[in-house]
Amino acid sequence: MTDHDRPEQGAHEGDAVAAGIGENLARAARKSGLGQLTDSDAPTGAALLGALGGVRGLLETILPGLVFLILFTFTQNVPLSIGCSVAVAIVFTVVRVIGRTPVTQAIAGLIGVGASAILALITGRGEDNFVLGIWTNVAYGAALLISILVRWPLIGLAAGYLMGDGLAWRSVRSKFRVMQALTFLWFLLFAARLLVQVPLYLAHTPEATSALGLAKLLMGVPLYAPLLLITYFVVRGQFPQTPAAGQGPAGQKPAQGEKPAQG
Repeated sequence: MTDHDRPEQGAHEGDAVAAGIGENLARAARKSGLGQLTDSDAPTGAALLGALGGVRGLLETILPGLVFLILFTFTQNVPLSIGCSVAVAIVFTVVRVIGRTPVTQAIAGLIGVGASAILALITGRGEDNFVLGIWTNVAYGAALLISILVRWPLIGLAAGYLMGDGLAWRSVRSKFRVMQALTFLWFLLFAARLLVQVPLYLAHTPEATSALGLAKLLMGVPLYAPLLLITYFVVRGQFPQTPAAGQGPAGQKPAQGEKPAQG
């Protein structure tokens, strides 16, 4: 192999890595909000509600945090607030098991609530109930920003394979710029959460902890839902001639999955 061949081989290897990431992202997206919307012919209220996990999914996402916020605000009792929050998550999980409905979302939520609760109980500080969520926002935000900087925007990778376009969109300058901008919008969502929530966490006061709980609720679904709709319209606008939405590059329908809500 000559030195002249090595850059081309590196480019092909980079494409292969990006393709693998894109396929995995698209697979995850088909089970999430964007995938549920792209399977619909129009973004109806029912389609959006389904993309957010349905009524049950929204309750599973919102109620544990709301219970903690209300109890902690009025009692400032960390064990009581956390215990009731975990109890709500357990109830949702048990209801799903009894009803023989998919439990992945409920179990994932229960694990998150439980891990946060254990940390807060160990430290005795209510604000530590939110520290795992803060680090989750850091991880997502960093991944999105890095993908923009290396010119492989994650939203573009997911959308390309979700809409059956693969990596072809990268060769079209207008599509590439739009996918970069769309990925940046998602980065701003996580950055905004951190800008608001980190100072409240670092304040280490009961009032700041209550404000942190409220901020987490207000910056969850209320921000996620409209950004999801924006993403839907942009993606459908950029890939109007692709095979049926929600199909993979080979034109195969995705397997039916849950509709996890994002908080």
